Amino acid sequence: MPRTLYICYFGVREPLVQTQVIPYLREIITGGTDVHLLTFEPTELEADVVEAETLELAAAGITWHRRRYHKWPSVPATFYDILSGVLTVRSLMAKYEFDLLHGRVHIPTLMGALARKLSRKKPKLLFDIRGFFPEEYTDAGIWPEGGMLYRTAKRVERWLMKESDGFVVLTEKAREILFPESKETGYDAQGRPVEVIPCCVDFENRFSGDPELERKRVRSELNLGDRQVIVHVGALGGLYLATEIADLLAAARLRRPDVFCLLLTQSDRSKIEPLLLERGFGSDDYFIGRVPPDKIEVYLYASDIGLSVVKATFATQSRSPTKIPEYLACGLPIIANAGVGDVDKLITENGVGALLKEFSPSGYAAAVSELESLGDIADKCRETARREFDLERIGGARYRRLYEAFKHS
Repeated sequence: MPRTLYICYFGVREPLVQTQVIPYLREIITGGTDVHLLTFEPTELEADVVEAETLELAAAGITWHRRRYHKWPSVPATFYDILSGVLTVRSLMAKYEFDLLHGRVHIPTLMGALARKLSRKKPKLLFDIRGFFPEEYTDAGIWPEGGMLYRTAKRVERWLMKESDGFVVLTEKAREILFPESKETGYDAQGRPVEVIPCCVDFENRFSGDPELERKRVRSELNLGDRQVIVHVGALGGLYLATEIADLLAAARLRRPDVFCLLLTQSDRSKIEPLLLERGFGSDDYFIGRVPPDKIEVYLYASDIGLSVVKATFATQSRSPTKIPEYLACGLPIIANAGVGDVDKLITENGVGALLKEFSPSGYAAAVSELESLGDIADKCRETARREFDLERIGGARYRRLYEAFKHS
């Protein structure tokens, strides 16, 4: 049985790992691969937590390894983690003789590439690119454009592109930019496999509750009655445009004075609350808070419209927002701005929402009006989610196909 090490620069209990990484690993296992997972934990885990997570992952067929994640000071801490990761991967390679090192984005792939350089065994290296990391950091204002950190990251990226034996990207737009020749063949110019795997949803283990029952319960808890609920899931600030979200919500409120804003975010409420108050929302017109990953769908069932408002840049062409398939799976039509990943095509070709074409009062009003004109499209949204984002048939199948290509290369 082939054996892989999946390297992830997040903690095992972080939402992204629970809702994306682990479900994908379960799908890879069904293809006959022995899967090991290396995570970087932001806090020291208690012994009982480690035992519980180890047993739960083992029950799914995943062998878990972990290191500590260091945050500060930022650059030295990251270099330290890379060194720690390289040594850990090299040690695990010697012990388990992996056939494949699967790096989730740049830093984990760098760990795998360096460990392979330092080892006698040479497993294949899969670069799960997912996003244009250096450009994302400059677009978000974390790094200065063209600065030393950006230039260094781009040099590392070019080396990883050369060293890797296969690739995953999230969007067709990213494929067109990086591997245009693979659209027809599934392989890049050097014969290495390329797959487009968007963020998918696990219909078997999530989104399987009774929507009407959950809707009534949550609406009762929040005292919503028959109000129109517009939901935003995810971060606020940086690339996630809090001011524009508030403006869009205000435009929706002009058409429906009973609009209620449901903001499910890990970001500080100060990122959005003052903006809502400035636009005339009262404290009983919104909920801002953090919700466990396994409870997100319950709140989505209670909603009517889902928002995805992200700064459109070169980097965000590579993005597949997780919230969009989650909205659709719960029957929610979408309002999303143009220019992000494959979202434009998804909305226009499937008729599951409205594109926000410009950040202006007229642009917000047009999007809200267009969505209203679509009527009840809940069933169409769910059908689109099943067709485009089903974990087993789309994400899992494409990962298994990619792993199968490695077996024969």
